[in-house]
Amino acid sequence: MRFTKTALTSALALTAMTLLSGFSNAVPAPPDISLAAVQAHLGQFQRIADANGGNRAHGRPGYRPSVDYVRAKLDEAGFRTTLQPFTYNGATGWNVIADWPGGDQDNVLLVGGHLDSVTTGPGINDNASGSGAVLEIALTVAKQNFQPRRHLRFAWWGAEELWLIGSDHYTKKLPQTERAKIKSYLNVDMIGSPNPAYFVLDGDRYPTGSVAIERALKDYFTSIRVPAEDIDMGGRGDHASFSRYGIAVGGPFTGAEGIKTTAQANKWGGTAGRAYDVCYHRACDRTGNIHATALDRNTDAVAYAVWTLAAAPFAP
Repeated sequence: MRFTKTALTSALALTAMTLLSGFSNAVPAPPDISLAAVQAHLGQFQRIADANGGNRAHGRPGYRPSVDYVRAKLDEAGFRTTLQPFTYNGATGWNVIADWPGGDQDNVLLVGGHLDSVTTGPGINDNASGSGAVLEIALTVAKQNFQPRRHLRFAWWGAEELWLIGSDHYTKKLPQTERAKIKSYLNVDMIGSPNPAYFVLDGDRYPTGSVAIERALKDYFTSIRVPAEDIDMGGRGDHASFSRYGIAVGGPFTGAEGIKTTAQANKWGGTAGRAYDVCYHRACDRTGNIHATALDRNTDAVAYAVWTLAAAPFAP
């Protein structure tokens, strides 16, 4: 069941107002991101894969059109958008980096997800779900002309499926002084699994985990009466490229090849004894492999975290 905006308002208003009070009367409330708009991005990524051999992988024809699609949307919305090239396995890849003008340049909140797929499929849950959600959240920042206290940066990483190549290149190439300005990184990877879990990166146990990101995501899930579980993702994800430099990291996750337990099925629905995503890294990871409610909830949770954390002073 999807909760309405009216129901969410009553649950979130006090928390959001408390976090935002005293900063700026012009700061808008955290938005309800359009599920249809996110799904439209997923549809475009599917069409790109279909037209380019069935995937959007690094070094394959489908990756660059994915980059161009994201960049065109950001440029039109008024972001300062750059492509960062890198070479891996003899092929050029690109990270897409988009800065929203304004905010404290020494206090950056970076939100990102990987844009590439594996070679065996179009990668719609992994990770068009995350990269499409990040794109629509960025476009909503522009639509609202959001002017947060912290500087907002968004990123789409290349070659994550070849072990974090794009995000590793980005963090390594940044001068230490610029890297130090990134106070927290919110990673968005696989948020529409068809047999979904509601996991949040553990800010207490994970090295350099962000307690503030974890708290914001859990506050949102609590408001819609969805219990979230802590998870330690280890090095599986672009957050690891930031954690190794001491940058606080966090993010949501709906599960991959792991098996849903009976207890999880009882609290979240779905099927116990079945993988969270049976199409993980397979050709069937298409638009039909998305749980729309999970995608909607997680996108709104990320947006809630972005609006509340970007408008407040930095908290790790």
